[in-house]
Amino acid sequence: MNPAAAEDMPIATAALNSPQAAMPERTPGAATGLPVPRFVSLKSGRANVRRGPGTDFPIDWVYRKSGVPLEVIAESNNWRRIRDHEGDGGWIWHSMLDGERTAIIDGTGEDGAPAVLHAEPDDASGVIAYAENGLLVRVTSCKARWCRLEAKGYEGWTPQGRLWGVYPGENFD
Repeated sequence: MNPAAAEDMPIATAALNSPQAAMPERTPGAATGLPVPRFVSLKSGRANVRRGPGTDFPIDWVYRKSGVPLEVIAESNNWRRIRDHEGDGGWIWHSMLDGERTAIIDGTGEDGAPAVLHAEPDDASGVIAYAENGLLVRVTSCKARWCRLEAKGYEGWTPQGRLWGVYPGENFD
């Protein structure tokens, strides 16, 4: 496949063009039937990101940390077009990705303050810990605009708006 053809592939443009303001419209992926866009995590500690969906395309960069949350915004056979929390994107081989949900604590909180992990999905519940901006966390569930996180031996709930790696209003167990 040539670079021009890769550019013509269907992409979840809402996922590319807007920050996480609302749950995007999702359609079944052409290769998997799974929703696109969707969040996944990086399975491998080393994964090439290419300019197009194939080994004929140049490698733009290499991820070197497993667990990083990525957004799948398109599919082409065994390749997934992804976007990371900095907005950078490219194509990655499907087996480098995992369905386990992770997220990054986002600095969009009040004055860049750490995210609070609560005992329950309620601002009035007890504080378990504070999570610094940029921290990679495991997301075990989300409901009613709160997500349950695990990080560095702590477990607690934080509002979805403090995370990059979940959509606003997304619910899952």
